[in-house]
Amino acid sequence: MSTLQDSGALVLRPGDPEYDEVRRVHNGMIDKRPALIVRCRNAEHVVAALRLAREDSLEVSVRGCGHNVAGRAVCHGGLMIDLNLMKSAVVDQRERTVRAEPGLNWGEFNAATQAHGLAVTGGTISTTGIAGLTLGGGFGWLMGKFGFAADNLISAEVVTAQGEIVTASADQHPDLFWALRGGGGNFGVVTAFTFRLYPVGPLITGGFNFWPYEQAVDVLKLFREESAKISDDMSLVAALVRSPEAPHQPLAGIIACHAGPEADAERELATIRSFGTPVVEAIVRKPYEDVNAQYDFGFPDRALNYWKSSFMRDLPDPAIETMVADFDRCPSRMSIMMIEDIHGAATRVPVTATAIPHRSPGFNLLIPSVWLDPSQTGANVAWTRSTFEHLLPFFADGRYVNYLDDDEASRGGDPVRAAYGVNYERLVDVKTHYDPDNLFHLNYNIPPRRAVS
Repeated sequence: MSTLQDSGALVLRPGDPEYDEVRRVHNGMIDKRPALIVRCRNAEHVVAALRLAREDSLEVSVRGCGHNVAGRAVCHGGLMIDLNLMKSAVVDQRERTVRAEPGLNWGEFNAATQAHGLAVTGGTISTTGIAGLTLGGGFGWLMGKFGFAADNLISAEVVTAQGEIVTASADQHPDLFWALRGGGGNFGVVTAFTFRLYPVGPLITGGFNFWPYEQAVDVLKLFREESAKISDDMSLVAALVRSPEAPHQPLAGIIACHAGPEADAERELATIRSFGTPVVEAIVRKPYEDVNAQYDFGFPDRALNYWKSSFMRDLPDPAIETMVADFDRCPSRMSIMMIEDIHGAATRVPVTATAIPHRSPGFNLLIPSVWLDPSQTGANVAWTRSTFEHLLPFFADGRYVNYLDDDEASRGGDPVRAAYGVNYERLVDVKTHYDPDNLFHLNYNIPPRRAVS
């Protein structure tokens, strides 16, 4: 403990003034109490924290911004490494790169890069942390144009399970670099990310149109048809929601982001703009930072969350009809059903080029149930599970690891293996080399191979 304190890291214990605030994460269903929280400001603090964890045989969890729905960032009775104080972002405008620390969320990251008219694929919710999103692959509004967040990672500073500070890149520790791009928090604690940036904005076209629910089937069919022909500049998400205003009527909508010239955006959006009689029309020119935060309001901090998701190769009529029927009986006015289109640059990367293997054009269904009253937890979890079960016949292979909730294994099969497909065995090899004792196991874990005696 003295070595940790000598390092200058801030150590919190139960009863300390900041302890309860720091241990809490985005999902209000998570209530775990670490024995120690180490608030790190640099890689050396992480080294000292890991040394103490090994000496005292403490479980280790790692928290960036705490947005993961399963709450894996917090341990109970162990040592939580908190990186949220590490918020530096240094942009090299000439090289179009940024060195960013893991305590940043995408809103903070975008503020730093958009000051120079630059951006990279970030989360669709601005409060999501850059670390967890990137390490899990990194879906976002710009993935059609620039690929996933992980595709744009140039290098990473990593503290290994042995307490070494290394740089992982195409030239240094290349297997580790490969694994970090989608393999999650299995291989070490990333204390800095260097990303490639691109000219974006500052004004782009984004927002959403919503129509009455009696048109929901036709709206989802329109989304399916438009997704098949959009350019890399455009991203579309279909959404079934409830109006935030009483009496909270269900609505069906299409959310858009177009990062190209305004004239191109208007040409591509023409069919959507002319469809039916929307009750909400809000696709406009606005800053990229606002587009990246355009449905933050639907995911308030500390609300109760339970999610299910899966990939779909296509969107057949029976799937659409099932979604519309099931969402109509959703018990929470805050819950959403979303269909993310995956196309463009993200699908032109070879499956084995990075750890994230999801390179086929298609869709990702996400059912993020959100509510505030703990007495309604049972009803909301049951609805989410039953809706997911009804849609099983339409799912493709594979799962997006960043959307997995904490009970996935109980539903049968191996969700982590499903998330990595053909890349799983190589990830096991990298895990065995860099973390043979599975120190970093409070994540969507890839266990190392057992030593052969």
